[in-house]
Amino acid sequence: MTEISYDDFSKIDLRVAKIKSAENIPGKSRILKGTISLGDELRDVIIGGAEYYDPEQLVGMTVIVVANLETKKLAGIESNAMLLAADVDDKPYWLSVDESVVSGTKIK
Repeated sequence: MTEISYDDFSKIDLRVAKIKSAENIPGKSRILKGTISLGDELRDVIIGGAEYYDPEQLVGMTVIVVANLETKKLAGIESNAMLLAADVDDKPYWLSVDESVVSGTKIK
């Protein structure tokens, strides 16, 4: 495991987000297009794990995202955050918080 400095870690902006929508991407079996709410803004994201989850299962989840990750274009879609997940036997389990925590809340 590579260690990072506290200064590097402090640059990461972890936030609570609500998955507002998720849909299949034609021709892609492993990723979904999603929209998340960070409170006062909506962002498009690519969500992995489409082979394990139907889009409807994800909508409404309150998850943790890296909000300040540089934009990445996948399957022609700009992804403007990254959902955090635990990886168990290559299946993602989205890190989530109680749904009473407001979208956009910063994680310290």
